[in-house]
Amino acid sequence: MLESFLVYIKVVEMINISESAQSHFRKLLESQPEKTNIRVFVINPGTASAECGVSYCPADAVEDSDTHLSFDGFDAIVDLESAPYLEEAEIDFVTDQMGSQLTLKAPNAKARKVAEDAPLKERIEYMLVSEINPQLASHGGQVMLMDITDDGFALLQFGGGCNGCSMVDVTLKEGIEKQMLEQFPELKGVRDATEHEAGEHSYY
Repeated sequence: MLESFLVYIKVVEMINISESAQSHFRKLLESQPEKTNIRVFVINPGTASAECGVSYCPADAVEDSDTHLSFDGFDAIVDLESAPYLEEAEIDFVTDQMGSQLTLKAPNAKARKVAEDAPLKERIEYMLVSEINPQLASHGGQVMLMDITDDGFALLQFGGGCNGCSMVDVTLKEGIEKQMLEQFPELKGVRDATEHEAGEHSYY
């Protein structure tokens, strides 16, 4: 248990909170009861519906299994389940013509980052969730890995707006396949295993 807890501490140290965001949190915490900190969390971590958030964390809401990340004037508290999915997360407070807002980017919220020496299937699945599907989301689409053939082809299945889309072949060959072959040179190529049916859901 101690070894796994140390791993979570290492992961949470990778959360970056900008100076402007730290200043913003300090001002907010001035009006809160003493020893109140912030909590950074992921709802439904490791799933397509994962969402990240930040909230106040009073002293009596801290669990023994929580990890504390110390900043100037406050701690960021992270629960045990969220920690692995917050690796490389960034919190910023930006001001532009539209006003000021807090931004939280957590590229690994939907899929826990896998090791470079993980099995090929796990590395491909992580890439699809963290890189490809966010690009397809603007069209209401998604793609998942069905299998890897014995001769080195990744079989992908499209869903949502990509199912029946007239541009799916271009998306597959010019977009997804190029990205995958760059990251996974051991692959020979990518094949579409989807039975495409045009309908109201399709994106054109």
